[in-house]
Amino acid sequence: MRIVSRGRGEEGRERMTLVPENVDDLWHLSYVLEPGDLVSGDTTRRIQRDDDQMRDTGGEREHLHVTLEVEDVEFARFANRLRVGGVIVGCSREDQLGHHHTINVEERNEFTIEKHFKKDQKDRLEEAEQASENPDVAIATVEEGAAYIHTVQQYGTKEYGSFTRPTGKGEYARPRSELFAELGSALSHLDVDAVILAGPGFTKQDARDYVEENYPEVAEKLTVVDTSGVGDRGVHEVLKRGAVDEVQTQTRISKEAELIDELMENIAQGAKAAYGIEQVAEAAEFGAVETLLVLDERLRDERQGRGDWDVDVNDVIESVEQKGGDVTVFSAEFAPGEQLKNLGGIAAILRYRMQ
Repeated sequence: MRIVSRGRGEEGRERMTLVPENVDDLWHLSYVLEPGDLVSGDTTRRIQRDDDQMRDTGGEREHLHVTLEVEDVEFARFANRLRVGGVIVGCSREDQLGHHHTINVEERNEFTIEKHFKKDQKDRLEEAEQASENPDVAIATVEEGAAYIHTVQQYGTKEYGSFTRPTGKGEYARPRSELFAELGSALSHLDVDAVILAGPGFTKQDARDYVEENYPEVAEKLTVVDTSGVGDRGVHEVLKRGAVDEVQTQTRISKEAELIDELMENIAQGAKAAYGIEQVAEAAEFGAVETLLVLDERLRDERQGRGDWDVDVNDVIESVEQKGGDVTVFSAEFAPGEQLKNLGGIAAILRYRMQ
C-alpha cells in the first residue's frame, strides 16, 4: 500500500489518498471501508443522452471523477478488484448527482477515502504500507511421496500446488527425483524472494540437495526448517516457530498463530483467558485484558449493524486500549482466524484469572 497524502475533510473526517499495490492491499481496504464513508476516484459511467436530435443508443461511457457515499463493499479476490458501491455525492457532471454507481478499485489505481478512521483501521493501512517492503515468501513442505507449496500473503496462506508421487518399494513406486523435479520446477516459476523448505525426517534434506544441483537460483533463496507435518499442518508449524519472521518481519499471520496457541493453552489450563463477547467485555471493564483477539469479518459485521452482539465492540476495543491492553485483529482467511471464529469471533489473553 502506498499512502500518497493525508489531510482533513469536512465534519471532522480524515482524508487519505492511497494506491493499492497488490491484491493484499485491496483485501485490507475491504475491512477499512464502511457505509457512510466517502470514496473519490476516476471511473467510467454510461451516460444517457437527452438530446432529441440524437438517436437513443442506450448511452455511451464517459470518464468521470466521482465521489461516492459508500453503501456496500465487495472484495472480488479472483478478479483482483474491490467493488465500492454507493450514491454519487460529487461528480465532474452535476447531472449524475444522486445516482447509484460502483467504482472498481484495482491495483495501481489512486483513490481517496474520507472518513472517521478508527485506530485499528489506520493501523491496518499503515501495516500494509510497511508490508509492501517485505520479501515475498513461499513455504514448501515435503515428505516421502508428497510435496506442497503455499504462498504467504497478508490475508493468510494460499496453496499454490501439491504433488504426489508414490516412492519407495512396490509395483507403482517412482524415483524420488520425479517428485523433487516437480517441486523444484514449480518453485522456479514462483516470483518470491525467499523459500522455506520444511518437513519431517531426511526427505527435505534430499529435496534440498536435488534443488541445489538442478535449480541453483531457487537454492539461493532456501531456508530449511524441521516440522512434524506437511501441508496445512506443516505451514502452521513453520509460522508458529517464527521461521517466516526471519525473512518477513512484518508478517501478521505468524503473530496470529502464536497468539491463538497461547490462548488455547490458557483455555486448556482454565487459566488467564476469556472468549465470547460477554466474557471479554467483562474482562475489559475490569482492566484484565492483556491482548484482545477479534476476527476481522466479525468486527466489520458488528460495526455495520449486521451482527448480533449486545455489546458495542468499539467500546470494548476502546476500553482495552485505554487500560494498556493490545488489540490484534485476526484474518478470517487463515487457520488461527478459523479457531477464533469457533470461539465466537472474540477472545482475550488476560493479565490475571477472572474467577
